[in-house]
Amino acid sequence: MIIVHLKPGREKSLLRRHPWIFSGAIDRVVGEPASGETVGVRSADGAFLGWGAWSPASQIRLRMWRFGEGEPPGPALFRERIARALALRRALPENLLEPESACRLIHAESDGLPGMIVDRYGPWLVAQFLSAGAEAWREELLAALREALEEIPCQGIYERSGADAREKEGLPPRSGRLWGEEPPELVPFVEGPCRLLADPRLGHKTGFYLDQRLNRAAVARWATGREVLNVFSYTGGFGLRALMAGASRVTQLDSSGPSLALGRQILALNGLPEERVEEIEDNAFERMRRFRDSRRAFDLIILDPPKFAETSAQVEKAARAYKDINLLGCKLLRPGGILATFSCSGGMETPLFRKIVADAALDAGRDAQVVESLGQPGDHPVNLAFPEGEYLKGVICRVG
Repeated sequence: MIIVHLKPGREKSLLRRHPWIFSGAIDRVVGEPASGETVGVRSADGAFLGWGAWSPASQIRLRMWRFGEGEPPGPALFRERIARALALRRALPENLLEPESACRLIHAESDGLPGMIVDRYGPWLVAQFLSAGAEAWREELLAALREALEEIPCQGIYERSGADAREKEGLPPRSGRLWGEEPPELVPFVEGPCRLLADPRLGHKTGFYLDQRLNRAAVARWATGREVLNVFSYTGGFGLRALMAGASRVTQLDSSGPSLALGRQILALNGLPEERVEEIEDNAFERMRRFRDSRRAFDLIILDPPKFAETSAQVEKAARAYKDINLLGCKLLRPGGILATFSCSGGMETPLFRKIVADAALDAGRDAQVVESLGQPGDHPVNLAFPEGEYLKGVICRVG
């Protein structure tokens, strides 16, 4: 058995059941673990703390599979964790396991399976193995997932293990069919009143932003009769929900022409008139400044930018970007307008994000009231011992 010994006092986070151990917390390693290998973890006084996956290339040197005494991880543990994850999705009040719906089935550390993500789009699953431990156990994890699929109609599982996360773990990117049939180029699914399309091969994340599902519905409740600007629109999910709720006009702004083109397909799929939609392919910051200079205004502005800060070390730089985009948003709103603004940066904590939005409104000379606080849905659960899992935060503000 390979044993990792921690420095004095560095066991406190594990006793609180936080699943990460950083390289600086390790005193010594007895043995030579390979990437992804299961190791035992002991405190400086020799107490056994649990089992983790070794990741020599990452600053997160260990991700814990199990805390305390007990058997090391294996197929039985994976089956139990996957069954528990599916039970949660079945218990949610949204019927997320219906044949045409979409949801996240497994949410990595927050579901007790570090580095493993599985999203469902109707009968297709898209899986990611993003940590050294998940990669080492990928066949066993896949087998446990396939056993669980007896309860869920499934035609195939596709892997989309992206480059960014795996590079930090010293792993190459991987993609391709894992089991069953190849998915179509675009996978249709239903979200509320909308028919949507996911792109499992080339789309963002696993093909779509499932984590904004409830937030799209929340923002749409403010859209009736309003002129809407959807910034960083991607394939237009927020704008589509706004149109279906009775928005008078929606401007979709994104730097990606292919994303806007897919948004047009989704618009047609839902039978909505193109004349109520304006598409602009441009840098969001630059186009919003041009809107400001030309005194163009809107009644509802949605700001859903990409991740500006992946770690706490990047937060200061990211804060400036969030401040700039929210300042422009406040300036472009008509009096009494609605600002729906989000951050998906894990390193950006909710109090800081709110302060940034407040400072942006102040610098714009506008009064702003938070009328609704938003986050990630129940199929993206947050383990209370792992606050880093709460990456998505948002507010809907009335701007005077």
